[in-house]
Amino acid sequence: MYVDRWLLDLVAMCAYPCLDKDGITRCWIPPHGPKRELKFALESFWDGKSSAEDLQKVAANLRSSIWKQMADAGIKYIPSNTFSYYDQVLDTTAMLGAVPDRYSWTGGEIGFDTYFSMARGNASVPAMEMTKWFDTNYHFIVPELGPDTKFAYSSHKAVSEYKEAKALGIDTISVLIGPVTYLLLSKPAKGVEKSFSLLSLLGNILPIYKEVIAELKEAGASWIQFDEPTLVLDLDSYQLEAFTKAYTELESSLSGLNVLVETYFADIPAEAFKTITALSSISAFGFDLVRGTKTLDVIKSASFPAGKYLFAGVVDGRNIWANDLAASLGTLEALETIVGKDKLVVSTSCSLMHTAVDLVNETKLDSELKSWLAFAAQKVVEVNALAKALAGQKDEAFFSANAAAQASRKSSPRVTNEEVQKAAAALKAPTTAELQMRVRREYKANKISEEEYVNAIKEEINKVVKLQEELDIDVLVHGEPERNDMVEYFGEQLSGFAFTVNGWVQSYGSRCVKPPIIYGDVSRPKAMTVFWSSAAQSMTARPMKGMLTGPVTILNWSFVRNDQPRFETCYQIALAIKKEVEDLEAAGIQVIQIDEAALREGLPLRKSEQAFYLDWAVHSFRITNCGVQDTTQIHTHMCYSNFNDIIHSIIDMDADVITIENSRSDEKLLSVFREGVKYGAGIGPGVYDIHSPRIPSTEEIADRINKMLAVLESNILWVNPDCGLKTRKYAEVKPALTNMVAAAKLLRTQLASAK
Repeated sequence: MYVDRWLLDLVAMCAYPCLDKDGITRCWIPPHGPKRELKFALESFWDGKSSAEDLQKVAANLRSSIWKQMADAGIKYIPSNTFSYYDQVLDTTAMLGAVPDRYSWTGGEIGFDTYFSMARGNASVPAMEMTKWFDTNYHFIVPELGPDTKFAYSSHKAVSEYKEAKALGIDTISVLIGPVTYLLLSKPAKGVEKSFSLLSLLGNILPIYKEVIAELKEAGASWIQFDEPTLVLDLDSYQLEAFTKAYTELESSLSGLNVLVETYFADIPAEAFKTITALSSISAFGFDLVRGTKTLDVIKSASFPAGKYLFAGVVDGRNIWANDLAASLGTLEALETIVGKDKLVVSTSCSLMHTAVDLVNETKLDSELKSWLAFAAQKVVEVNALAKALAGQKDEAFFSANAAAQASRKSSPRVTNEEVQKAAAALKAPTTAELQMRVRREYKANKISEEEYVNAIKEEINKVVKLQEELDIDVLVHGEPERNDMVEYFGEQLSGFAFTVNGWVQSYGSRCVKPPIIYGDVSRPKAMTVFWSSAAQSMTARPMKGMLTGPVTILNWSFVRNDQPRFETCYQIALAIKKEVEDLEAAGIQVIQIDEAALREGLPLRKSEQAFYLDWAVHSFRITNCGVQDTTQIHTHMCYSNFNDIIHSIIDMDADVITIENSRSDEKLLSVFREGVKYGAGIGPGVYDIHSPRIPSTEEIADRINKMLAVLESNILWVNPDCGLKTRKYAEVKPALTNMVAAAKLLRTQLASAK
């Protein structure tokens, strides 16, 4: 996360009052450091190669570096409590002392052992559930709450970081997950009735928020930010009332502070707008005007409270395309007539943690493509330019260059492929990681020949095949040692994609990804996986899966072009994957898995928009395999999302087998089958969590399988881990798979005896 360059680009912001309120209170700087120092420090600590003190030193150095660079740039308002060792929702759980009983926490300040056990599990107990943050690829740790949860102020991180910065001579704004959003994102703990009202705990957690606010005030804070993104969801009246209750209850504590409530990722409904703007304790409101295309109308039609600030999110915080400055300036000028010049804050639509950091670091993108892009550092410049233009100091040269880039992108022949457009239009219905990375790196750098590369990869595939045969696994995979990332690998072989060198974005914990850029029409020039899948199949008599990434996942895990509807791009990708499926089948691969790990992630936040998305997403998947023979078995896979509310769309995908995350979410997937949903195809709810280093016992896995057999027929049940194993070491994989196979055999024997 290339923070330092971004901060240097902030220097021009401090001269514009409306600007410096934006960049500092809203844009959370990714904490991993210019060379992902935090990632490597975390993994070293988890592996026992460094101490807690070593990890804390790296973290403190990163924080102080970020704060100092921002202060040196002349920034007046600098955020704190945006740093996290794993996840900000988990940080809030720690702040509230809401630790599930299984972690045997006995009180006091929560330390690394308890914190990371909740995030990753330990030898004795599993991790807490991890799921997607709204409709992004960022994952958060889901709080587990119930009527007996005991709350206590147990992590002073927010105040400590504020004081830490102040000791450096830097005053910051502390950012907290708002109390209502925290509860709405929680789930009933194991053993608690599903009907339990999590909002009934509001009165239990507000005293702790008051303690935090009091300590921040005592330490000298003048601003505080509450992130309440659940305000953009379709909320019931009692849920909206919770916001009124919470901030009315906090009003006396917040007296003397400037208070900002942030929303993002979608339109804010009219009722939610009325609710929060009526709160006298709040002095500023942040809205996403990029994804929230109708929010401007809400602001215009409703009565915006006099004397309060509007943070207008006109620069996209979730994509990498250059802003249309002329259009954004028009939006801002319209808002200025409503809220007043001195109360309008030019802003990004959300935190910039969801986008790449600095285009300057990209040395392999050509100049034309780079002119169309804006990473975090460039978005700050765009905000700067808009704020200056709004203040009557428009940089005509900058705006002219922006307009030229917009026109260039619209007219460039590399963007449009007429043949692809016609084909898609016809569809319009509504590994050992260290070895693998080294070999790929040396091959790309021409340090080894193509023959040496192929032989090294084949050797690794053979190792994986033999291991699976030794473990007696029925259907094998080849381990994918030739692949870097499940989206990037395919994008590199498709037309219409571009790739960054340093465009890292956090996915969860220490895990970062580099989303590809889809800039033009997508097609498949040649086969992508057939060589390696055929080679792997030649090494065994057992079925070998051909492994592909599905079109919806490629779409949702990329920075997608914004000059045509997303479904049109998805249909183009689907046609490309369809050709690959048919070539795999022709090569003799009889089991083909088309992963759609991100299908649920792209579901719109507003219910009125969800049916259309599911229609084209499911249709895209079905396009990929509509031409195969009945003898070819089509699999798909999904992970780490709430699937229960889209189970019927999953059934409509018509895959022969679906493997789906289940173990980390306390088998909540199984509840849909208990409630009467019938599923006739093969299904493999995951039997253990692969994102934790914990190795489950045979008995534990067998118990999970028995729970599945209570609601699923034995002849459709597949036994598999939650997800792919590339992030785990062989020392973890081998015993876990050994226990998994042993559990499957045990249950087979028991079922045979019962007949």
